[in-house]
Amino acid sequence: MLPVDEIRLNFNPASLALLNGVLAFLMFGVALDTRIEDFRRVARMPWAMAVGIAAQFIVLPALTFVLTLLLGVGPSIALGMILVACCPPGNISNILTHRAKGNVALSVSMTAISNAISIVVMPLNFAFWGGMHPTASALLKTIALDPLEMLGHILIIIGLPFILGLWCAHRFPHATQKVTKPVRLISFLALIAFIIGAIAGNWRFFLDYVGLVLLAVALHDAIAFATGYLCARVTGLQDYERRAVTMEVGIRNAGLGLVLVFSFFGGLGGMAVVAGVWGFWDIIAGLVLATAWGKKNPKGTPDLEQPIQ
Repeated sequence: MLPVDEIRLNFNPASLALLNGVLAFLMFGVALDTRIEDFRRVARMPWAMAVGIAAQFIVLPALTFVLTLLLGVGPSIALGMILVACCPPGNISNILTHRAKGNVALSVSMTAISNAISIVVMPLNFAFWGGMHPTASALLKTIALDPLEMLGHILIIIGLPFILGLWCAHRFPHATQKVTKPVRLISFLALIAFIIGAIAGNWRFFLDYVGLVLLAVALHDAIAFATGYLCARVTGLQDYERRAVTMEVGIRNAGLGLVLVFSFFGGLGGMAVVAGVWGFWDIIAGLVLATAWGKKNPKGTPDLEQPIQ
């Protein structure tokens, strides 16, 4: 069996183009469910928003970097963990926050703001932490990653669909309200189907190497949820807000990570396996936590609650 850093998962150009389209459609669906009011809410809860953003883009990548060193994982696995940590949250976090009886308005606003910020911050964050890693940095240099090229790619598959979705939601509110739910469902199912397809098409590799990443992914995911919760708690946020921040930091858009792995890293083994396993583990762990929390009402006044449509 080859070392995980030396394998490349198979994914043909046509499938990659389809994947980019699926992810763009997913981001379009996220934007359709976003309103200008979501951004205005930031002014009404700036502290909670600031805590959540800092936990996602500063604390989690830093803790992930430390975790890769403590676990001593291979370079490509370390890069995969760092990449996932730098990804924005997925809109499944809004659904899980609702299930956990957390502040959905805060969750929706954070998802919108985080995805907008990640267009610029994500490639820079990944290049910074990946470049600092004692073993992964050498592998990163052989790939010759250009953060500006990644920025351009993210802008096309995330930024433009997001802006288009915001425009449609503002310009055609009634029509948007009718199609938002089916678009969100179809795009989510399409992304899950892609992840399943990517794993099925490289099933032998996943079977051979999943044991190497499963513990790392489980620990990493637990740390992501814990990061959100502890950052919210030590900064004085109420339980109602803590649940939202926990889900926003804990849920990462691993589908985007998988797109970038195939687009910029040639399907590099450890990175692809980490992103693929994370995509399923993250949702399962989040669902378990949200269900447990949902059995008990949170402390704090839900004055900004907004139902999931």
